[in-house]
Amino acid sequence: MDPITAVLVTFGAILIFAGWIQLLITSFGDDYAWGLTTLFLPALSYIYSFFAWQKAKDAMVLTGIGWTLIVVGLI
Repeated sequence: MDPITAVLVTFGAILIFAGWIQLLITSFGDDYAWGLTTLFLPALSYIYSFFAWQKAKDAMVLTGIGWTLIVVGLI
């Protein structure tokens, strides 16, 4: 793995994790059940973001940038 790929994948993973933490804080602030779902079933937390898009938009944009960095790094 060359250095550029490693940097892009690393920063992408950091952004995905930061977006998940932001989504966790947002979902706990909105509803306790969604907060627990986000904490214990992270893949299902994105369902919450579709139901509460106005509240979770920033976290999803951050996660989308992270996934974009990972995809660009792996191509």
